[in-house]
Amino acid sequence: MNLRSTSNEQQATKANISEIFRSIQGEGKYAGVQQIFVRFFECNMHCVWCDTPHSIGDTTRRYDEYDEDQLIQKIVELNNDCHSVSITGGEPLLQAEFIKAFIPRIKEQNLLTYLETNGVLPNELGKVVQDIDIIAMDMKLPSSTECRPYWDEHEEFLRVAKGKELFIKTVISSVTEKEEVLKAARMAAAADPNILFILQPNFFDMKNGVVEKCEAFQKDSRKFLKDVRIIPQMHKMLKVR
Repeated sequence: MNLRSTSNEQQATKANISEIFRSIQGEGKYAGVQQIFVRFFECNMHCVWCDTPHSIGDTTRRYDEYDEDQLIQKIVELNNDCHSVSITGGEPLLQAEFIKAFIPRIKEQNLLTYLETNGVLPNELGKVVQDIDIIAMDMKLPSSTECRPYWDEHEEFLRVAKGKELFIKTVISSVTEKEEVLKAARMAAAADPNILFILQPNFFDMKNGVVEKCEAFQKDSRKFLKDVRIIPQMHKMLKVR
């Protein structure tokens, strides 16, 4: 394992990877399908409820370097009739140049490409969007993340992704505010009123009335969107990776 610093400018020849494993997808529209997870190291955000802090890069900087041949070999070893490869993080689009070069290798294995992203790097998305099959986009609410608002970035991200299969997840915590959720719902509806909009209860906050808040927000969001669902993190409930 490497323990040195990285920069956001990644060479296309190698990627910094936190972990690779096979499991079920636990979130969103495709919860329950078998995937190979390729977790890219480092993130440009610091959400207070982050469930993969080891991949952010603030304190422990542990990752393996993989070139394309090494990474595809690992994917082939793990593949057992999997639905797709989850390109996740951290924030995978920080290594967009490598992903752009590597996607054809995934396609050669007859696997779909499934991008899990915080949805705030539209320029980087533009580099890879043509070959991504499914985009699982987060919308980051300031009261839940304790980060600055990213509305402009989210809006541009949706524009770049137009025409692709995309659904939106937004984490709901005990401090999430109604107006933030409605702003996110309106923005999603402006991009596509048929887009799937998922309210994801914060797993660490489940006993603090979060499910009830999700139900109220679901009703409010349906004023703008046709498909609003409440879907928890199933992998945590099942106690799998």
